[in-house]
Amino acid sequence: MNIEKKWYVVYSKPRWEKKLYAKLLEAGIEAYCPLNKVKKKWSDRMKTVEVPLFTSYVFVKILENQKSKVRETPGVVNFVYEEGKPAVIREKEIEKIQRFLEEYQNVEVVPSEFHKGQIVKVNEGLFVDEEGKVIDTHNNKVRVVIKSLGYDLVAEFDKSKLSIGK
Repeated sequence: MNIEKKWYVVYSKPRWEKKLYAKLLEAGIEAYCPLNKVKKKWSDRMKTVEVPLFTSYVFVKILENQKSKVRETPGVVNFVYEEGKPAVIREKEIEKIQRFLEEYQNVEVVPSEFHKGQIVKVNEGLFVDEEGKVIDTHNNKVRVVIKSLGYDLVAEFDKSKLSIGK
């Protein structure tokens, strides 16, 4: 049996990244929520705030037998899957993200380019966790066909709200 902890990614409920991170730590689960320092302007001042680098993603370092404990944590939607199994993230990748955020502020995450015919997964909004097929891309928008109730629903999404599907 493998007793080595591995890094995985879990989807959080929308805007729950920081809350989920705290709940995972409370449950004794090693977790990482990369936070980006961003300058926000209010009418009377500028302020640096920390916002999650990856929308709806929190990283967990766990043993294989801790997956159910993670799934049961309030705020967890599911693991991010790759080829039918929870995606394993290399330790080096986590370290790169940590070093990158130590060195830079106001970082922008730009998703991989999507192409026509590709299957994508919706990460936010009404269609969260639904998969569809890309029919067109333009600038920062992606038109996606989602099958529902025997119909083809065509919707336009910001690239930031999509990830590559199965």
